[in-house]
Amino acid sequence: MIDEREMKYILQVAEELSFSQAAKKLYVSQPSLSQCIKKVEMEIGVELFDRRTSPLTLTFAGSLYIKKAKQIQTIQQDLLSQIEDLSDLKRGHLKIGTSYSRTAYLLTRILPEFRIRFPGIDISLVEGTTTELQEYAASGMTDLSFVYLPLKNEELIYEHIVDEEILLALPANHPISQKFSPQEQTSPFPKVSFAAFANEPFIVMKNKRKMREAFLTLCEKTKTHPNVILQSNSLVSAQSLVAVGVGATLVTDTLALYNKLATNPCYFSLIEQIEPRHMVAAYPKKVRLSKAADAFLQLIKEYM
Repeated sequence: MIDEREMKYILQVAEELSFSQAAKKLYVSQPSLSQCIKKVEMEIGVELFDRRTSPLTLTFAGSLYIKKAKQIQTIQQDLLSQIEDLSDLKRGHLKIGTSYSRTAYLLTRILPEFRIRFPGIDISLVEGTTTELQEYAASGMTDLSFVYLPLKNEELIYEHIVDEEILLALPANHPISQKFSPQEQTSPFPKVSFAAFANEPFIVMKNKRKMREAFLTLCEKTKTHPNVILQSNSLVSAQSLVAVGVGATLVTDTLALYNKLATNPCYFSLIEQIEPRHMVAAYPKKVRLSKAADAFLQLIKEYM
């Protein structure tokens, strides 16, 4: 008999290939996690992980276990989805994967409306990076994960939500900002050239963030090397720092329009052509999308 908690632990270790990292994600101690997995290995008579390598590697038995465990999760998720649909959205559970920033500025607007329309649907938020959120959707940890393309996972469907324009955010007291009236701080935004800000102090996203890639692309296009004074994991934090005059940053038009601050930065479209950010909802191909998940998708499209 497969214990659901044990299966969850083994899947997390397989994803992280590290007992310590998996323990952090699961909010358990490393000794407890190791003991749990050792217990499973003793029960089935084979090792699932080769502990002699760093990072860990799956044994043949471990690979088989992970494959079948994911299939079990898919079946469970599909079963729950179909049972909850019988209640016609009067009750159920919805697991949404999203970035930390998107929770702060977008879902805070959408979730209250969803709760009003469907008070019987319980919602769990799972936050992470785009890479993590894609994995959560594929494994069934989320019903929907909101991520950015380009991504490729043949187990997932990517449903288009919105194309987000990348904007330059400047402090309101910046000389360029003061040339424009507050009425111009809405779409379409006034245009400037990124090249004109070669000496500007910039707040940029940390490595492996999509917006950092956009920043580096603009630097390459314009042959400029702005002064990077700070790196952040959060667009919302970067936006707030711009608002108090720390420096400039790149944001999305969605963030600019929806996350209003006491003192807002000034936002500008860029003359340099750069690919917009394509936000999509990712969910498994093999699992029927629940009515609750579909209702949430339609609501977020209304807002976007």
